[in-house]
Amino acid sequence: MLSRVTFGVLSIVLALNVAGADTIHLKNGRTILADHVRENGTHLEYEIGDDSYAISKSLVDRVEAGGMPASASSAGGANSAASKIGELPTFAPANSLANEGDLLLKVINDGKVDTTALASLESKGNTELAATVDFIAGKFEFDHGNIGEARRYFENALRFQPDNSTILIYYSALLIRTGNAAQALQYAQRAVRAAPDSPDAYTILGYAQFSADRTKEAISSWQHSLQLRPDSAVQQFLAKAQREDNAESNFTERESSHFVLHYEGKQTSDSFRGQILEALESDYDDLARDLGTPPRDNILVTLYTEQAFFDVTHAPSWSGAMNDGKLRIPINGLSSMTPELARVLKHELAHSFINQLSGGRCPPWLHEGIAQMLEPKSLGSDGRQLAQLFKLQHEIPLNALEGSFMRFSGAQAYVAYAESLAAVSYINESYGMGDIQNILQRLREGSSTEAALRATLHSDYGQLEPELAKYLTDKYGE
Repeated sequence: MLSRVTFGVLSIVLALNVAGADTIHLKNGRTILADHVRENGTHLEYEIGDDSYAISKSLVDRVEAGGMPASASSAGGANSAASKIGELPTFAPANSLANEGDLLLKVINDGKVDTTALASLESKGNTELAATVDFIAGKFEFDHGNIGEARRYFENALRFQPDNSTILIYYSALLIRTGNAAQALQYAQRAVRAAPDSPDAYTILGYAQFSADRTKEAISSWQHSLQLRPDSAVQQFLAKAQREDNAESNFTERESSHFVLHYEGKQTSDSFRGQILEALESDYDDLARDLGTPPRDNILVTLYTEQAFFDVTHAPSWSGAMNDGKLRIPINGLSSMTPELARVLKHELAHSFINQLSGGRCPPWLHEGIAQMLEPKSLGSDGRQLAQLFKLQHEIPLNALEGSFMRFSGAQAYVAYAESLAAVSYINESYGMGDIQNILQRLREGSSTEAALRATLHSDYGQLEPELAKYLTDKYGE
């Protein structure tokens, strides 16, 4: 998790500086709070903490320099699955589809897929035309976070043109985003066979391989992609894979029903590794009961020394574990299971379940709040300090906690995690776990965070924050 920064420094944390951030407003209504934004050809490149990302300009409405966004993206925190899971390259493959530009105006009307026009075009008996219109509909839904609809349209498109590289690339990306890396691999391989000179095909193949724990193959694919076309985002993926490969060159693996454990033999005893897998399997059963929708593929868990953990992840110094699609756990000095390690394991595993249930669209405060609650963890003495923060209106606004926690100092991160736990504890105690599951499901279906809150709790951020302040005051006092 994170180092215990004393809550007595809250007066310093209140000076949390986000005024210098840039806000990227997307055409689908969402926003991304970034530290820096710059243009690079057809893409915008932006930084959140130590990480760099890229997004196609075609998805962006405008960029505002400075100020607090009304809503931010689900970029995730250092301890969150949201920090990397679902963070896929932005593709702009060479167009291998018929008259896509003209057909776009026919398929998309009034900000939604025109199903009548789509059916009419499909019925003309032209397989290339039918594949193209289904792809257009699928890409529109994919860009707007409607994963279920996007999957249906992409599968329709592949029935008409099973070897179209553009469709295969996007379908592979969708499968990876929904936790189906093993299934994505076969479609990404088909994309490469269909378009051996496509850097995008090799990029998505690398991501499928990396997600499926085939790191050396991912390195080779990304290197090939970069030979075809330089790309800063792919370079970031490659660098991380190379760090992981170097650190884990002498690692061994051990499997259980739902996990693949990577470890260096001399670091841990066989009995300790058995304890870790036993704890994870028990946690898996608990989380499947509490949250449902477990991850589809086996979950990868790597045990590190502390130095190797930071060398591989480049996580902030306050971080004590990470789930970026793989559970990365530093175990320095431990020879058997401890209560703290048990909580870390369950917390990080919870992120995999949350990501699966939300389709990779859960904002960091909700991700971290749920994971902490399920450890389980309570606010304890921190509740009184939070109550005072909210009374003075010095809390970090929840919409600011939709951006990455990795940009925070240790003290700021402590407050962010405490507020996240408080918000989820309030929702759970007032509405129940069923409504938390409903919020995650609505996020998966494409709702913004505030829309999901309104539909489930009948509260947006403007209503939730005063309700949370009252909850803290009533429970913990001023």
